[in-house]
Amino acid sequence: MGPFGRHALCAAVLSLAATASFAETPAYSAIAGNFLTAPVVTAQIGGSATVGGTVVPFKQVTLSAQAPGIVTFLAGAEGHRAEEGEVLVRLDDQNLAAQRRAALSQVYQAEAALRNSYMQYSRELYSPRVNSVTGFPGMGVPATFDQFFTRGFSSMTGQSNPGLERQADLYAQGVGVDQAQNALAAAQANLEAIDAGLRDYQSVAGFAGIVVAKHVEVGDTVQPGMPLVTYAFVDYLRVEADVPVRLAAGLAEGMLVPARLDAGAQVEAKVAQIYPVADPMRHTVTVKFDLPLGTPGGPGMYAEVTVPDASVPVQTQTAVPAEALLWRGSLPSVFVLDNGRPSLRIVRVGYPLADGRVSVVSGLSGGEVVILNPPASLVSGQ
Repeated sequence: MGPFGRHALCAAVLSLAATASFAETPAYSAIAGNFLTAPVVTAQIGGSATVGGTVVPFKQVTLSAQAPGIVTFLAGAEGHRAEEGEVLVRLDDQNLAAQRRAALSQVYQAEAALRNSYMQYSRELYSPRVNSVTGFPGMGVPATFDQFFTRGFSSMTGQSNPGLERQADLYAQGVGVDQAQNALAAAQANLEAIDAGLRDYQSVAGFAGIVVAKHVEVGDTVQPGMPLVTYAFVDYLRVEADVPVRLAAGLAEGMLVPARLDAGAQVEAKVAQIYPVADPMRHTVTVKFDLPLGTPGGPGMYAEVTVPDASVPVQTQTAVPAEALLWRGSLPSVFVLDNGRPSLRIVRVGYPLADGRVSVVSGLSGGEVVILNPPASLVSGQ
């Protein structure tokens, strides 16, 4: 690692980033003589700090076993994409499935009993038993005589009341209907309880996403509470960072801040969520930043986010492209075109900027033209 690399590493350890805002940013353009040149620009540095974080999915869940059993099905390996409602893991449920068939049979029996109760009630309503000629055996005389003489005589002497008997019979049939309805409701509730138990034997995707990690294999025996798979929605990614309290005070939801991923992508991240409580041990606040759709990378990657730091004063300093710096000995230097001739200047560099330039603390005043990638044979003043 060269001196410039060591300097950049020290800057990163200090977690201090420079945010450049240039009034003008001319292209690395001009070719003066045989040299590729670039202007020395003025940059605003300081006033911000860099915090490290981790790329996380937009949402992630770990599906755990809700019942004991043997794993009989897994939807796929890590990276398997599933849609909402798809079964990810299934356990052996043969015993409970047999109980369900028995419960379903009880429901059918209860339904048949209820239909029969309705029929008996209708029969009593439209054809009362007290009017049936076969309702009384009689006194050894024909049924017709029994219907018109025995019952009438019994009613006249006060020994029976056909109206009350009909009301009692109708009420009894109504009670039979209520009992049949209750029996059907109990059978249906038993079936629903078994169905709820069967749902515990499978884990279903609650949203579209991918399997991030498998914790079991087909044939494993699991107990309630054991993790089965980790499932996540990764079409949108976030950076989760622990931000010091003094820096979190300068953030607000919806704010855009620069972010850099380990994969090399530099994007604008939006502050999505700021936790309301700080960590009492580390005195940091967890903040989540939304990354733009399509940002290269994946969960678990390292990321850096540049946040405002009001405790660091903003300074105006010059900046040059990194290609202009020479490291001859222990001090950096640049070649400046002075009246068309290269002139060597010893400079003191600051921090690397987001656009690839490096801030210069002293040695340049701004507006000069520096030579990019100067050859080793270049001599000052020639």
